Amino acid sequence: MIEKNGVREFFADQKNSDEFLVSSKKKEGFFADLHIHSRFSRACSKDLNLDNLEKWARIKGIDLLGTGDFTHPVWIEELRKNLKDNGKGILENKTGFKFILTGEISLMYTQGRGRSVHLVMLAPSFEVVDKINSYFDKKGRRDYDGRPIFKISCEQFTKDMKEISDKIEIIPAHIWTPFFGVLGSKSGFDSLKEAFGTQIDKIHAVETGISSTPEMNLKLKELHGKAIVSFSDSHSFWPWRLGREATILKNIDSYDEIIRELRENDIIGTIEVNPAYGMYHFDGHRDCLFSCGFEETKKLNKICPKCKKLLTVGVDYRVNELSNVTEKIKTKKVYEILPLHELIAAHLDSSMTTKKTWEVYNKIISIFGNELSVLISVSKEELEKVIEKKLVDLIMLNREGKINVKPGYDGLYGVMIYEGREIGAKEPVKIEKDVCEEKGQKKLF
Repeated sequence: MIEKNGVREFFADQKNSDEFLVSSKKKEGFFADLHIHSRFSRACSKDLNLDNLEKWARIKGIDLLGTGDFTHPVWIEELRKNLKDNGKGILENKTGFKFILTGEISLMYTQGRGRSVHLVMLAPSFEVVDKINSYFDKKGRRDYDGRPIFKISCEQFTKDMKEISDKIEIIPAHIWTPFFGVLGSKSGFDSLKEAFGTQIDKIHAVETGISSTPEMNLKLKELHGKAIVSFSDSHSFWPWRLGREATILKNIDSYDEIIRELRENDIIGTIEVNPAYGMYHFDGHRDCLFSCGFEETKKLNKICPKCKKLLTVGVDYRVNELSNVTEKIKTKKVYEILPLHELIAAHLDSSMTTKKTWEVYNKIISIFGNELSVLISVSKEELEKVIEKKLVDLIMLNREGKINVKPGYDGLYGVMIYEGREIGAKEPVKIEKDVCEEKGQKKLF
């Protein structure tokens, strides 16, 4: 336990986590968050370093992290200095916490019209990363941002990476988001085949993004058979961001095994937030404070009724627009949960960053070891021994997927609805009726 700025923080070390797991139901598989960023990416916390990533990953309950941003020249040297390869492509720090080499690239180019696509890259070794970075150095700069931009098509980039090493894995990131998703409404394509062309067979997995779920993704037949993975795309280490979405793997002892699970769609499942929590789930205009769902957007012909300009069309609309599967397809195991900080803040009628919210959170972690265990597996009876019953009930509702969220839109996060209040809103608004039953919004649960 340490104290910082008047707030006590619990460091969930491996011993604490292991002791908890002995007395509680042991989880299935390993939680991996492979899409994160370093302090060298724009709009990211300046305190994003390896120590903080490990600390908060342990507190969250994450077993394996991507390093993020291996294209950045300063960050890759920090990784090289502080992480040691276990001989199987898994990097470990001095405490034994596991990482694999990952990065994200932004491809901006013209193919019929302007395209902007983000791709996550996994690499098996520093030697391969050096070859990838040498490739980028011939195309332009990579020192100005942890997620650099290059004018290369998805098809050409994939082909070039596979020529460097077949062990490089390319995963289209947050595939439905409007501006940088490969299937997004603003600058994406109508199919993976259109984007990747002759290299489509080299794409084995896609990332859902915060605003969609595996079930939504499987409404597109093209995605059947591909691993539907989820990661946080975290820009900070705080536990309401890091690990908020993750993929559950069977084995993380070697890079080859991880890639096998992805390529053979042999993952256990994913951790998701309610997709309405995402910043682009619904359609709308943040400046007009207007949002609506798929059917209402169609009636409006995608025009904002307030400013008469085109709406930012979100993920839910785009999924429905491209959907070509009518039957419900069985997904892998899915845990749809909101972060623990959200629940505590709702219970206390507070915000996620207040001292009293942190005090409750730290107490829970000090007893149960990590957040994901609390959210997923600790029994109600165990929780009630140390946590107020009302908060335990909220944790159970969260576990059962019975918490309503007012959908996010046009860059604004969704807002949890609890006891008629919008939790986290700057000015809490009294909800006179179920927000999900308002005109233009569909039922979420």
